[in-house]
Order: sequence, then structure tokens, then C-alpha cells
Amino acid sequence: MQRILSAHLPTRTGATVRIAGWVHRRRLLKSVAFLIVRDATGLAQVVVTDPDVRAAVTALPEETVVEVVGTVTANGTASAGVELTHPTVRPLGPPAVPPPFDLYRPTLTATLPTQLDHAPVALRHPTRAAALRIAAAAVAGFRATLDARDFVEVHTPKVVASSTESGANVFTLDWFGRPAYLAQSPQFYKQLMVGVFERVYEVGPVFRAEPHDTVRHLAQYTSLDVELGFVDDHRDVMAVLRDTLAGMLAEVARRAGGAVATLGLTLPGVPAEIPAVHFTEALRIAGAPADEPDLAPAHERALGEWARDTHGSDFLFVTGYPMAKRPFYTHPDPARPAYSNGFDLLFRGLELVTGGQRLHRHADYLAALAARGEPVEPYAGYVDAFRHGMPPHGGFAIGLERFVARLVGATNVREVTAFPRDLHRLTP
Repeated sequence: MQRILSAHLPTRTGATVRIAGWVHRRRLLKSVAFLIVRDATGLAQVVVTDPDVRAAVTALPEETVVEVVGTVTANGTASAGVELTHPTVRPLGPPAVPPPFDLYRPTLTATLPTQLDHAPVALRHPTRAAALRIAAAAVAGFRATLDARDFVEVHTPKVVASSTESGANVFTLDWFGRPAYLAQSPQFYKQLMVGVFERVYEVGPVFRAEPHDTVRHLAQYTSLDVELGFVDDHRDVMAVLRDTLAGMLAEVARRAGGAVATLGLTLPGVPAEIPAVHFTEALRIAGAPADEPDLAPAHERALGEWARDTHGSDFLFVTGYPMAKRPFYTHPDPARPAYSNGFDLLFRGLELVTGGQRLHRHADYLAALAARGEPVEPYAGYVDAFRHGMPPHGGFAIGLERFVARLVGATNVREVTAFPRDLHRLTP
């Protein structure tokens, strides 16, 4: 008999079916027992009245893997309006050792460190699993939106010969006796691939050896990177980002509606045109000094409130960051060279995306590196490509975990990361 998932049971009323999953909970009453079985799609209620079957169920701790054969019977008070009656129950493995928290409760009461220490079982909780389903749907929407616009997915090296952002915050490793680094981003490679396909994207891990111990930083996270050629300036990039976010949220609604409901979320709308303010104006709105070189988290929160109150938007572009705070490959604003054709996108008062227009002329790269006192040699393989003709281009990168955390209202990005890697955690 073919296995049926719990989500499909309402279509099989009256039929004898086989389900399989984990013992989510047992409620043992005097004359009847209720066995709740969990699979990847939800919960199924099994009603046990036979004394022998009831005795077998009594011996099955939560999280034991079982198979149940029974009749699908309508019951308006049961999950999904049906339950299994007249069952036989067969364990598919030994009795499970219960985890150090109750997965059947509506919320996990264990501390986050305890959950992370026991991630393989904590992730089984419907709320933790729901966040990961939303992440998967968001990535699917990211890919589908860009595929429909003739972007090509690329896969670039994660071991590189030099740091991407001209900084020291890289993980060093031994590459057959030579120093190498884990890639901080696919920035250099996605730019070079514009010279091949014009429009590219990548979904992959990036690594930051920054000793942050905050609720918004990880040492390894998933970056959704985009680069496109033949742009007029950064505003063309911002338009693609707007459409990409809309596509991601639409796919979350379509593909992960159950997870959205489990978490009680209302998905944000993406305005047809996301409001934008220049960095200098952002400082004024946030009440920051006019000579502040960057936005602090408190400034971002103030700007998020302003965008919501003034424009009814959960999203806000801040453009024209000072060139001193942008990587060397950033294109300056031709009208105001001290400021960049770069931007950040804030989502509910938190920086979510960094992007902008890049330099595309070889001479400009040499000048930019010289101005910062950077040698050309570590970047020769990257910079030399611009001698062979590159179009005006730009791109952006979305931090997946940060996006999902903000979307679901998590207070810590680790709550939506399956196996986070940070300053303190290398296991499980």
C-alpha cells in the first residue's frame, strides 16, 4: 500500500491508507488513546481503541518513527477534519530517546543555545521548520524571477587567492602549501561573468571572519547575488532588485502558505516604486550628525519608522553612500564624486541589501586602487579583465538569513538558520 502524506488525507475519506512519520504526541485516556503522527506536511490524528494497539502505543515515546494503517474518517474536531480509525501501528525503528524539550508544544520553550545544541531535533518543531520552508520558497522565487528576465545562474569559487573587500576579515587556509582564503562574496567573479552572459546570479555561501557576536551577523551565511550589464546607473539595479523582492515574496505566498500560516505572518507588499532617500537626507531624517560616515543600527531603525509612517512602506532605499565607505570597485556619482552610485535597501529598519553601479574601465580600477593605497597585484586576474571591454554594470546581494529573520519577526538570525556558524559555534 502506497504511503499517504497527512496533507492528502482529507481527499481519501472512507479509504484505508498507510501513513508514516514521527510520534508527535500521545494522549492516553482510560478507554481510548490519541496518537498524533507528524510528517513533512503536517499532523494526523490516530484514534486507538483496541487494547492491544493501545498497549503498543503506550510503549512508543515521542519522536519514535512509526507506520500506521487505518481508515480515514471524517471528524470536524480533528486536524484537517479527518482522523484515522481502526489502526494498526508498527514502529519503523527502536523507541526514540526523547529530546530535551517538548516538540508538541506550540512554541519551543528551550533557550536558543539549547535549541542550537540540539538542532537536528529542534528543527523538527513546526515553527522552526516553517522558517526554513519560507527560506526555500524565497530562494525559488529569487531564481524564478531572474530566470524570467534572462539571467544565467553561475557557480563561482569559494576558495580564492585574495580578499574581495580589500580587508583583513577573511578566513585563511592552506591550499597545497599556498595561502588562500574563503570567499567573502562572489563579487569579482559575478562581475567577470557579466562579460560572458550580461546578466548573472548566484546562490551560495559566503564567509566573513568578523568577530561579531550580535543577533544579525553570522560567519557563514547564504548570499543571493545578482549582477547585470548595460545599465545607465544604479537606478537600473534598484529596479531589478525591487522586482526580485516582489517575486520572492510572491513565491513565499504560493509555495509556503502553510508555513506563513503556522507563524501567523502577514507578508509585506513591495511598492511599485520603493521610496529612496540620499544618504545626506537619511542622516537628517535619522537625527544623525551631518558628518556621520555611515548609518548605525539606530539610524536604520529610525529610517524604517519614517518609511512606514511617511510612505506606508516596509522597504526604503538609501542611495549615495560616501565613497570612503564603499569598496574600491564602486562607481562614484559623476555629479558628486565624494558620494557613490551605491545603495542599501532597508527592510523594516534593518539593512538587508547592499548594491550599486561598479567601475567598468580598466584605468578607473588602477586609479581607485592607487587612491586607497592598495597594490594591484593581488587583484590582477580581476582587474586585467577590464582591459578587454566590460559594459557599465552593477548588482546587489541579499543576505538570505537576514531577510527571513526580518520577514518572520525573529529576534536573532540564528532562529532561522539550520546550523549556524558564528564566533562560538562550529557544531552541530
